[in-house]
Amino acid sequence: MYQLSFGHISLINEHIAELVIDSGIIVSLEMCEELDAFLMDHFEGNFAIINNRIQDYGLTYEAILHMGSLEHFVAAAVVTYRDESELYFKEMISVRPQDKLNFKVFSGLELGRKNAIDWLTEQLKLAEARG
Repeated sequence: MYQLSFGHISLINEHIAELVIDSGIIVSLEMCEELDAFLMDHFEGNFAIINNRIQDYGLTYEAILHMGSLEHFVAAAVVTYRDESELYFKEMISVRPQDKLNFKVFSGLELGRKNAIDWLTEQLKLAEARG
């Protein structure tokens, strides 16, 4: 596990990282850049992220616009534990329809983390096949 200024991140395998953001944080563009630096240091090729939304936090508009912009980013899975969190992420993704971000929300109450890892693994395989 690696500590960031706003949470922690774990490497699940050579292509998937799991991010947990601390409670009460408002994720800024600078925090996104800190995460980007970590990801670029730890992944050489395609990668995906699980955002395990255990805590309650928010994002600035600039952070929302920045998400998913790194080269080799394939997909992100958000594991939520409350209906409001699921709606929040769906609205957030709708801000950038032209980018066709590959994000999917899973319920943490219904094997969400396992399903998220399975889905991300599938997305990484599809990206590899596309070259």
